Amino acid sequence: MSSVLRPNKRFYDKVGVGPDPEGSGFSVSLAGRPVRTPAGARLRLPSAALAAAVANEWLTQEERIRPETMPLTRLAATAIDRMAGHRLQVIDALASYAASDLLCYRAVEPDDLVALQAAVWQPLVDWAAERWGARLSIAGGVLPIAQPDDAITALRRAIDRCSDLELTGVGCAVEASGSLLIGLALLDGRIDAAAAAEAALLDERWQAGRWGVDEEAERRRREITSDLHAAAAFLSLARAA
Repeated sequence: MSSVLRPNKRFYDKVGVGPDPEGSGFSVSLAGRPVRTPAGARLRLPSAALAAAVANEWLTQEERIRPETMPLTRLAATAIDRMAGHRLQVIDALASYAASDLLCYRAVEPDDLVALQAAVWQPLVDWAAERWGARLSIAGGVLPIAQPDDAITALRRAIDRCSDLELTGVGCAVEASGSLLIGLALLDGRIDAAAAAEAALLDERWQAGRWGVDEEAERRRREITSDLHAAAAFLSLARAA
C-alpha cells in the first residue's frame, strides 16, 4: 500500500496515471501500486488534469519524499479523508471567518496605508456584495464589529455550493489569508494567486517597507504565498473536473 504525506525514502521508479480500475475518475500509481490517503482510502481523482498534476509531484521527488513539496497531493487527500464525514463542520469553520474577515478591518492611519487598503481590499468587498449579496460592514481599527446576519448567511450559501474539492481549496486559501472573501474570489476566478497574496499580505508588506524585513515575518509571508498558489492551482484543476 502506498500512502501519501509520509516522509521516507523514495521506493518507486515508475509513476503511472490512468482511469481508476475500481470506479470512476483517475488514480495515480507508484511502481504499480495505487497511492492512498493517510486514512487508507484510494486517492481517486475526478479529472485527468488533476491526476496528472498529482502524479508529477510524485515524479519529481528525489531520494527522499518531501511532503511539503506536494501541495496538490496533500489537498486531494484532505478532500477525500476530511470531507467524508465532516463536510458540515468544515463549512461551519469557514463560514465563521465571515464574522471577522481580514478585509473588513481597516487602519485609520497613516493615510498611505488607509488608501492602500481601500484600493486593494474594497473592490473585493464590493464584489462579494454584488456576486453573493453579502454586504459586509467595514470597521476602522481592530475592535470586533457584528456583521449583518443576511451577509453571513449569503456567504455560507456560497461555501455550501462548493464541491468537496472546491471546499478543500477554498479552505486552504481562507486559512492562509484569514479572509473568506479572498478564498471565494480565488474560487470564482475574480483574482489569481498573486492578487490573493497581495491582499492577504498587504499589511505585512507595508510594515516591511517602512520598518525593514524581519526574518520570521518573511518566512511567514513565503508560507502564505505558497499556500495561496497551491490553493489557486488546486481550485483551477477542481473547476476543470
